[in-house]
Amino acid sequence: MTPRTPTTADGGAGTTPQAVVRVRGVTKSFGGAAALKGVDLDLYPGEVHALMGMNGAGKSTLVQILSGVHQPDGGTIEVNGHAQHGLTVRKARRQGIASVPQRRELAMGLTVAENVMMGDLPTRRGAVHWRELKSEAKRALSGLGIEIDVERTAGSLTVAEQTMVEVAREVRRGGRILILDEPTACLSAEAANQIRALVRTLRDEGVAVVYISHYIDEVMAVADRLTVLRDGEVVTSAPAGEMDPAGLVRSMVGRDVVSRRPDRPAPKDEIGLAVRGLSQGRAVQDFTVEVRKGEIVAVLGPAGDAQSCLFDLLSGRQRPDAGELSVDGGPVPFGRITASLASGLRCVTGDRRTLGLVPDMSLDENLMLAGDRFARRRLHLRAELARRAAPLRESFGVVALTGNPPVGSLSGGNQQKVLLGKWLETEPVACFLEDPTNGVDIAAMADIHTLVDDLASRGVAVLLASSSAEEVMRLADRVVVVSAGRTVAVHDITTITRDELVATALGGQPQ
Repeated sequence: MTPRTPTTADGGAGTTPQAVVRVRGVTKSFGGAAALKGVDLDLYPGEVHALMGMNGAGKSTLVQILSGVHQPDGGTIEVNGHAQHGLTVRKARRQGIASVPQRRELAMGLTVAENVMMGDLPTRRGAVHWRELKSEAKRALSGLGIEIDVERTAGSLTVAEQTMVEVAREVRRGGRILILDEPTACLSAEAANQIRALVRTLRDEGVAVVYISHYIDEVMAVADRLTVLRDGEVVTSAPAGEMDPAGLVRSMVGRDVVSRRPDRPAPKDEIGLAVRGLSQGRAVQDFTVEVRKGEIVAVLGPAGDAQSCLFDLLSGRQRPDAGELSVDGGPVPFGRITASLASGLRCVTGDRRTLGLVPDMSLDENLMLAGDRFARRRLHLRAELARRAAPLRESFGVVALTGNPPVGSLSGGNQQKVLLGKWLETEPVACFLEDPTNGVDIAAMADIHTLVDDLASRGVAVLLASSSAEEVMRLADRVVVVSAGRTVAVHDITTITRDELVATALGGQPQ
């Protein structure tokens, strides 16, 4: 994406643009811990400004201050040239500042039209004027190039469509400074492209977009300007064209992060996990793989292809049309979660928010939730729980700023480590990992890759489903490439390059 010159106050392009938001010297502490330390930030209309940084760098705190959720301890904020004092959520909205968080804030039982028009329903003689409501909602969506039936319920939409509806609602309400927090997390490649196209449309409409993402390549493609926070301070702020991915990572982490394949012990001869002839409609067709103990075998394909169905089938959540499953040589019946667990197979979902964790339960409770002893005792023995969880926090690198908070309040990277730790501490024979680094920052990704390496080094058979060729090249010993539900190739990872792997996944034909 070619960086643009932001618009000036009178709407034209120029070399001396006027910022719609100016942040100077903003500070914020929580319980004595400094979250922001004198942060400066300028936002311009018609510009996508990516806010980058590790988990805990201060990104969320900064955007919450801009949105009126938190009050700064010090510093100044100007919006459209006017100093802001005591900025609240309502005041921020009146100034045109709107936020679309990771967790969608739609009324899932209402229609798209009702969600878009929420808070401003047209009425006639005290009753909702439904024809006008639908017409206005269609206009709000089409103005941003969004094609969604306004009579559908929000709960029937994909995650990407829900994001689009939220964006349309905020723009219709007058949002001209839009904060998008991880808008493409947990999306397929096609859905992520739809969101990025919408972001470009917003930019072209003169909206100032604050874009938060952990995906380096995505940020480099969509952003006009980058600001990097580290430990609550701005370490870099520059046009995107002046940054390179390696330099961006160094700014975020404070050092070079090199993710290279470790020297793991050679896999054993024994088969730890075997799947034969697995079929489920047209989604999975005759899928077969054997994974030796100590081996990592990746299943790679376009996001949403056959690998996305494996969690439900292998974990016992669903019964396939056909196929056989065995762990450590013993048969495992499909469709029974307890049988899958009893066999020593641990399946870790890629959907940590819905299926993986209990957000309102504490970090330590989630870590120990898979342990039978603590599950039976309902986790009431808090002192014992904390004592047992402490070494797991350390071994899995889980960091919490304060005590034992609800796991839902942790960063994405720490949540993912808790999810992995919950199952991996139960000494599995085999593991199925579904997109284990989805939506985490570069350092958390490196930590999780180390955990997976350690798992294989302990002799566990690991089957990894991923849509990232880079992750597959980093972790796998072998790769099974799937396309349109079928296996199109099987490679030893040392015999194929990353580009060849991508080409096979996107355009391969069944062998």
